[in-house]
Amino acid sequence: MDRNIDVCIPVSENKSEQVHGQACIEKEFDYSQRGQWLRAAVLGATDGLVSVSSLMMGVGAVKEDVRAMILTGFAGLVAGACSMAIGEFVSVYSQRDVEVAQMKRDKRISGNEEESEKEALPNPIQAAAASAFAFMLGAIMPLLAAAFIVDHKVRLGVVVATVSLGLVVFGWIGAVLGGSSVGKSCFRILVGGWMAMAITFGLTMGIGSTVM
Repeated sequence: MDRNIDVCIPVSENKSEQVHGQACIEKEFDYSQRGQWLRAAVLGATDGLVSVSSLMMGVGAVKEDVRAMILTGFAGLVAGACSMAIGEFVSVYSQRDVEVAQMKRDKRISGNEEESEKEALPNPIQAAAASAFAFMLGAIMPLLAAAFIVDHKVRLGVVVATVSLGLVVFGWIGAVLGGSSVGKSCFRILVGGWMAMAITFGLTMGIGSTVM
C-alpha cells in the first residue's frame, strides 16, 4: 500500500534579513589583507625614528657638537633605509617563493588555475620600497628637530619630545589601519622608544667617561 509522505520545507517569504546579513558580511573588511604592507610601513617608520634618534642621543651623550649629531643621524638614515629595503625584499621574496611552490603543488592536485591566485602573492619590491621610504620618513624627524637648536641640552630635549610625538602618531596610524586598540599600540611603541634612547644614551655616556 502506497503512502504519501508530505514534507514541508519552510521558506521565508521575507528575504530582506538574508540580503541584509549578506551585505553586512560583504562590507566587513578583513584587516589581515593589509598585514604585509602595513607591517613594512609601520615597522620601517618606527625603526627609522627610534634607531636614528638613539644614535643621535648616544653621540649627544659624549659630544655637544651639533654637526656630529647630524652626521651620525644622516649616516644612520642612509644605512638603515638600505638595510630595511634589502632585508624586506629578501624576506618577502622568500615568502613569495614558498607560496608559489605551494600553489604549483595545489594546481597539480586540484587543477585550479594559477593565474587567479597570483593577485594574492606578496610583492617584494613594494614591500622594500615601503620599508625604505617609511624608514626615511621616521629618521628625518629627529634630524630636523636637532638641526636648528644651538644649546646642547635643549637640543636633546627637543629630540626626545619630537621622537615621542612621532611614536604616538605612528602608533595611532598603525592601530587605526590595523583595526586594533589605539591606546595599547601607542603605549607599547612609546615605551619601547624611550627605552631604546635611554639605554643608548646611558651606555654611551658610561663608555665615553671611561675611554675619554
